[in-house]
Amino acid sequence: MLFVCYPKCTTCQKAKKWLDEHEISYEMRDIKEQNPTAGELREWHKKSGLELKKFFNTSGLLYKSMNLKEKLTDMTDDEKYELLASDGMLVKRPILVTEKKVLVGFKETQYEDAVK
Repeated sequence: MLFVCYPKCTTCQKAKKWLDEHEISYEMRDIKEQNPTAGELREWHKKSGLELKKFFNTSGLLYKSMNLKEKLTDMTDDEKYELLASDGMLVKRPILVTEKKVLVGFKETQYEDAVK
């Protein structure tokens, strides 16, 4: 299981604490130091069942400063994957990658279902 997070993010800290308290083993990856590749993002997006826009950190400063709310509508999926892969701060986190599922963000009930 892969846990992709930004250690300073409070939501990531809550998710990590939940995983630790439930004694779930995982490999942790700092999204700022080792950003997901476009290929990983493409694979995770398909596995997640979510809209691609759910992978963007819409509350982040970088997202806002780049005016991505307006620009994303005119971009192809491939362009979006490349953009996400260009900077980890654009990616919503945490991301939990299991054999069967990919979760974006942290909701306790989703984590419970994913690790069963």
